[in-house]
Amino acid sequence: MSASAPADALVGLVTGLGLIVAIGAQNAFVLRQGLRREHVLGVVLVCALADAALVTAGVAGLGPVLTAHETVMTAVRYGGAAFLGWFAISAARRALRPATLQPAADDAPGGRARVLLTCAALTFLNPHVYLDTVVLLGSVAHQQDRPWAFAAGAVAASIGWFVTLGFGAGRLAPLFARPRAWQVLDALVAVVMAALAVSLVVAA
Repeated sequence: MSASAPADALVGLVTGLGLIVAIGAQNAFVLRQGLRREHVLGVVLVCALADAALVTAGVAGLGPVLTAHETVMTAVRYGGAAFLGWFAISAARRALRPATLQPAADDAPGGRARVLLTCAALTFLNPHVYLDTVVLLGSVAHQQDRPWAFAAGAVAASIGWFVTLGFGAGRLAPLFARPRAWQVLDALVAVVMAALAVSLVVAA
């Protein structure tokens, strides 16, 4: 591996974490199942494998299009920068008005099939997941010297986050029940996303 591959993997790791770590339906569901200690492994696998497949599709499918058509590359670059800017603004607003994440313990489906189907629905029926993984991460990956190293970093971020959230829920619950924890986290996400948005525009 060249010297740039670890750096690109690190960029992928940070970008992936920035997109994944936010209060949302999927994260709330994973945390809730972790708190209940109910089908945690299955839920974590569904989320992590789905992200891995979508990131891989984004890097593999968008690459030829981006490199063959300069107009498409420019549109995706500026579109990605705009989306990242919007994401940064949203995270900054959440940081200014922090919320808590307190999943109810009595409303999650109990059967394994229902739990996994619910998890899959929260993943694949959310239009933002395709923007985040197939389009956004795919386009950012092709701004790096080693797109697949970037993809590996993004996938590692997804696996690490969902494993931590699901299996570490017992320890995370007291922390994320406090608005201050999400305020700090969202502030960091805002900074990372804003920096990436600027880098995409400057690269043009």
